[in-house]
Amino acid sequence: MAKHILVGISGGIAAYKTLTLIRLLVKNGYEVKVIATEHALQFVTPLTIETLSNNKLYVNMFEVNQERTTTHIALSQWADICLLAPATANIIGKIANGIADDALSTTLLAMNKPVFFAPAMNENMLNHFAVEHNIQVLKEKGYIEIQPKEGFLACQQNGKGRMAEPEEIFKVLDDYCSSVYKNMNIKALVTAGGTREPIDAVRYIGNSSTGLMGICIADVLADYGVKVDLVIGPSALQTTNKNVQRTNVQTAAQMLDVCQNKVDTADIVIMSAAVADYTPVYKFDKKLKKQEQNLQIQLQPTVDILKTLASNKKENQIFVGFALETDHEIENAKQKLHAKNLDFIVLNSLNDKGAGFETATNKVYIIDRNDTIENLPLQLKQDVAHHIVKRVLNEFQAKIKPQL
Repeated sequence: MAKHILVGISGGIAAYKTLTLIRLLVKNGYEVKVIATEHALQFVTPLTIETLSNNKLYVNMFEVNQERTTTHIALSQWADICLLAPATANIIGKIANGIADDALSTTLLAMNKPVFFAPAMNENMLNHFAVEHNIQVLKEKGYIEIQPKEGFLACQQNGKGRMAEPEEIFKVLDDYCSSVYKNMNIKALVTAGGTREPIDAVRYIGNSSTGLMGICIADVLADYGVKVDLVIGPSALQTTNKNVQRTNVQTAAQMLDVCQNKVDTADIVIMSAAVADYTPVYKFDKKLKKQEQNLQIQLQPTVDILKTLASNKKENQIFVGFALETDHEIENAKQKLHAKNLDFIVLNSLNDKGAGFETATNKVYIIDRNDTIENLPLQLKQDVAHHIVKRVLNEFQAKIKPQL
């Protein structure tokens, strides 16, 4: 999966929209580097660009103390794809005619990766024969145009020439970057929700997990073209992607049984279910009547589903676990990560407001097998799912790359 995106900003008022786009890309797990023309910096500031991208801004080809003397070559090699937004008539003309007189145009001439461009200019300029010719040249050479829209322009007139909105451009890039998986026949096993360990005919031991986090992960995987088996405890929530194959279970034992039948064919296993740690030794067939004396229920540990499955992990399988902690969070999560032979563990702390069960949001830490910690901000569980899935797919691609 492409994850390095080089963004080129040229000198147009639409440059302010590119800031929102950079934020969207970074928020969704992409690494972004930016090259801007000097004219672009009349509309947006270097500090803003570097803050949003978390990387150094490149402007001057001959800047003192830059990373290397051939930065334009290094950036073209680093990038998986390039986006030019806004693409002014000037930069479009330069590239179409092989002109390289600044950092952006020089880098674009060295680029042999997919290049997207989002034109933004006055309607008369857009319809000028020279601009039309140059756009056609770029498209014939494989550049991908994200077409401008009708609307109110900076010249105070309505017409075609508005740069596409950041959300639309992001979707185009995200769809392109994820399309590589649609033909890879990847299979994933995801667990979600809590389990119910029956005490009698109507009562059970359980927790307040709704299954939302796991459902979001299953949906995002399926959106990427992954074939997903979702094994979920009792939950009223539904998946949005119809290609998710759902199996409903009640108990930890049932979840284990289903997972054992599916794990061997899974490339990716993400165990986000809140499985009960204990189950009653004896289940009463009928409803217990309330009595005056105390009721004692003997409990026994449930089988650790994740540890059981991961103990037989195949060479190229990716295993991801979840940990919900209230104290010594990082320490406990790392211990689980290594004890259960995982590639990643996603940590929730109940000390973080807005995280955990029965919320639309989550705040997690992603810890990999090297004990590297990524601290994600509080955000919607759908956004957390996107970030987790991108990390996992990147890791899976890296594992199988030598075989491709």
